[in-house]
Amino acid sequence: MKELSQIASAVRASTTLAIDAMFKQMKADGVDVIGFGAGEPDFPTPDNIKEAGITAIRENFTRYTPTPGIPELRQAVCARLKADCGLDYVPAQIVVASGAKHALYAALHALVNPGDEIIVPAPFWVTYFEMVRMMGGIPVIVSADESEHFKLTPERLAASVTPKTKAILLNNPSNPTGMVYSREELQALAAVCVEKDIYIIADEIYYRLVYDGRSFTSIASLGKDVKERTIVINGVSKSYAMTGWRIGYAAAPEQIARIMANYLSHSTAAPCSIAQKAAVEALNGPQDTVEAMRKAFETRRNHLVERMNRIPGVSCLKPEGAFYVMMNLRELLGKTLHGTPIHDADDFADVFLKQGLVAVVPGNGFGAPEFVRWSYATSMENIDAGLDRLEKFLAE
Repeated sequence: MKELSQIASAVRASTTLAIDAMFKQMKADGVDVIGFGAGEPDFPTPDNIKEAGITAIRENFTRYTPTPGIPELRQAVCARLKADCGLDYVPAQIVVASGAKHALYAALHALVNPGDEIIVPAPFWVTYFEMVRMMGGIPVIVSADESEHFKLTPERLAASVTPKTKAILLNNPSNPTGMVYSREELQALAAVCVEKDIYIIADEIYYRLVYDGRSFTSIASLGKDVKERTIVINGVSKSYAMTGWRIGYAAAPEQIARIMANYLSHSTAAPCSIAQKAAVEALNGPQDTVEAMRKAFETRRNHLVERMNRIPGVSCLKPEGAFYVMMNLRELLGKTLHGTPIHDADDFADVFLKQGLVAVVPGNGFGAPEFVRWSYATSMENIDAGLDRLEKFLAE
C-alpha cells in the first residue's frame, strides 16, 4: 500500500486532551482521581444562552447558514469587540467558525505557504506548534523563562525574524502561563511586527478573564498599521462557558476574511445554526455571568497560588489571566519519586497521576519541560484535595 500523508502522520495528539482522556478513563474505572487538565470552565452555560438555543430548535432554525456565520452573529461580534476592546470592524471582516481553534486553523491556511516560518513564543498552547506544521509551515520557537514572566521581549522577537517569517502567533492572556501582556509590552512587540512587515495572529480567547484590576488591551487596537496586519481570534467558549457549543470567530482585514470563508466553505461550511443563535444571545445579552465567573476564578487562583508556594519542592508565579498555573518542578528534577526518576514534566505527570491520583498537564508539549500546568477551572474543594495529595505525594 502507498504511504500515508507525511504531514498528517507527523501530527502528535494534543497533550491536554490525552491527559484529560486518561483522567476520565481512570474515573470511569472507579479510581478516585482528581483532574486539573481540562481547559474549560466548570460553570454551566448561562440560562439565557441555553434558552436561545432551545428557541432556535423550536423555531426550526436548523438549516445551513452562510459560511462565515449568520449576519446577526457577525454584527454581534462587531458590537462586542467595539464595547470590550475599542475595535471597529464590519460584518464583512468577521468569520465565524466551529470554535476558536477552527478559526485559528482557517487563519493559518489563509496566510501560510509551505516553508513559511511562524514565530511561536514559548511556553505555547500545544496546538500552535502542530497546527503550523499541518500547514507545511515551520514553527520557530522563541522561549521566555519564568524569570521573564514567560513574556516575549521585542528584542528577542526582532532577532527571530528572517526573510521567511510570515507571522507571529501571540496568545494573550496566555495558555498555559496565564500571563497578560500590558499595553506598553504589546506596543513594543507591535512596532517590531510593523517594521519587519509580519502578520500577527492574536489569540485573545481568554480576554475577559484578567485579574487584580488589570485592563485588557487587544493588540489590534494599537493603530492602523497594526490592525491591518492582525487577525484577532476569539470566541464564546471561555467567557460564556460554551466550550461544547463550538463557536469561535476571527476578525481580520476583509481580504483575509474572504479567503478564510472560502476555505471554510470547502471544509466544514458554517458552524451549527443552533449554536450560532445561542452565541448571539451570549454576545448581546447580559454580561453579569461573565463577571461572576471571573471573580470566582480569581478567588480560586489566589488560594491555589498561596497554598502551592508553601509546599516544599515546587513553586509558581501568580497568573494574571486565563485559569492556569504553571508549577515549577526544577527542584525535583534529577530526584526519584515513588521509584521513578524525574527527568522532566512528562515523568512527573505520569507518576503523579498513577501514584498521587492527580492529573496535571506536563509542560513538554508547551515547550516548558520543567513545568506542569494546573487548571483552576474546578471547585475549591478539588483544588484543596489536589494540593493535599501533592503535599503527601512529595513527602512520601
